[in-house]
Amino acid sequence: MKKGMLIFLVIVAVLVMLVLYVVGKYNTMVLKEEDVFNKQAQVEVVLQRRFDLIPNLVESVKGIMQQEQEVFGNIADARERYAQAASGTQGKVEAANQVESALGRLLVVMEAYPELKSDQTVINLMDELAGSENRIAVERKRYNDAVTEFNKFIRVLPNNIFANIFGFEDKILFESTEGAEIVPEVSF
Repeated sequence: MKKGMLIFLVIVAVLVMLVLYVVGKYNTMVLKEEDVFNKQAQVEVVLQRRFDLIPNLVESVKGIMQQEQEVFGNIADARERYAQAASGTQGKVEAANQVESALGRLLVVMEAYPELKSDQTVINLMDELAGSENRIAVERKRYNDAVTEFNKFIRVLPNNIFANIFGFEDKILFESTEGAEIVPEVSF
């Protein structure tokens, strides 16, 4: 009876080890799949950041540039009128007043903004655009790395058997879309 009990214990031990092995493989697949889901969510977060941020930045730059263009346009227009007016005429006085008014507005703008910052604003916009695209590239790479690791894990023997039993399937990599090599244009 001792021999029969020993065989039974060995069989039970082998079955327990087999169950633990299968559970371990299943848990590893679940953890790797969850990592893929997490990386995919992070890609979506940075994409959403891009969708929220870029239109606001572009509109901000447009607004600042329009304000500066208007001030400088008024000054240029007043200077032109002054140059075209006959000396000593009412037109010259009105043009001079217009120049003074435009310069006064420029001073108000400059007091509010010590420097007119179109150049800096455009630089900031370009930095934000580059930063957003870099974040997206980094997160897509992390996602692709997690997908590659997961796909390799579930495709090798014996993991592929367990993956089929438990319904794990290959995940899709982020790939460049058609036309991705074309630089997007930002217009004002």
